[in-house]
Amino acid sequence: MNYKLAGKLLLALLLPVGLNAQVRTTQTLEEGWKFTRNDDASYSATQCDDQKWQSVTVPHDWAIYGPFSIDNDKQNLAITQDGQKEAMEHAGRTGGLPFVGTGWYRLEFNAPDFGPGKTATLIFDGAMSHARVWLNGQEVGYWPYGYNSFYFDVTPYLKAEESNTLAVRLENQHESSRWYPGAGLYRNVHLVINEDAHVPTWGTQLTTPEVCRDFAKVNLKTSLTFPEGKAIENYRIVTELKDAQGKVVAQAEKQGTRYDGQGFEQDFVVDKPALWSPDSPALYTAESKIYEGNVLKDEYTTRFGIRSLELIPDKGFFLNGEHTVFKGVCNHHDLGPLGGIANEAGIRRQIRMLKDMGCNAIRTSHNMPAPNWWRLVTRWA
Repeated sequence: MNYKLAGKLLLALLLPVGLNAQVRTTQTLEEGWKFTRNDDASYSATQCDDQKWQSVTVPHDWAIYGPFSIDNDKQNLAITQDGQKEAMEHAGRTGGLPFVGTGWYRLEFNAPDFGPGKTATLIFDGAMSHARVWLNGQEVGYWPYGYNSFYFDVTPYLKAEESNTLAVRLENQHESSRWYPGAGLYRNVHLVINEDAHVPTWGTQLTTPEVCRDFAKVNLKTSLTFPEGKAIENYRIVTELKDAQGKVVAQAEKQGTRYDGQGFEQDFVVDKPALWSPDSPALYTAESKIYEGNVLKDEYTTRFGIRSLELIPDKGFFLNGEHTVFKGVCNHHDLGPLGGIANEAGIRRQIRMLKDMGCNAIRTSHNMPAPNWWRLVTRWA
């Protein structure tokens, strides 16, 4: 038997698999959480007896469970916009639910995709509020604001071949809101594992600087994180724009140069684009692959719509060249009896009801909603 030839054939069969193996993985941490309303600094430690804590699934809103009470949200203040000049007692502004206080969450999880040369990022779609996060007993970060997403690099703290302990302390303070804010890990939590070179969290910016019925110009800026000692010239990006059916409508490849800094910029032209509108929410995806030589380092997808917006004095708002009247609502982030959790089925139901009543615009009062809300509303669910 010609072992040398057999070895070459085996290498030829295995090489494409190695070059195209999955390089970015996202693990949504939903099941297995423990929760308590007690507060003790020892809860951040790796070793902690949480067996008697409540078992919950994230997203989770502890305040929606009640009980309702007029005493839960008493506030002594003057509402100046109502003409009040002296402080007086108010109640019921946040629904009479017990959202003020402290809660702890703990989770034991494994990270099988992590290992030497990998990076790890914890992404919180939102946590209400004053979040302090520990991983394996080490504090990794603090984020006070409850509505927007945030993330931490946890590469130094994550363990590859054994269980990891995640602990999160959240606190809602008195008079911190004048509407129902929810409480706890009320949006998704993700663990993202990447190669040493990768597109960072929220690392793309896509615009459509010129749009008409015949064609659209698309500009994509992609940031890149890479190890010390490497340069952007070591990497190249290959991007395909695909329509809703997965058909490639434009593509481009670019090798990094010393003029590119920490990323790439690519331009595309899409012929006869399907224009986005509330009645026809056509979406495209930009699928980018980052290579170091011929080795695939990352894959990143950016979803977008192609549409033109124009405000003309004395005429109004024009979407894709057509006069459009806003028929909108102001929506808070909560889902009624479900509370503040970013429940996809609840969001989808809400959007469908709004669309059925003729709504074509939503003001997200008074804060940014969950990322999965944006994903669903751009499709008008």
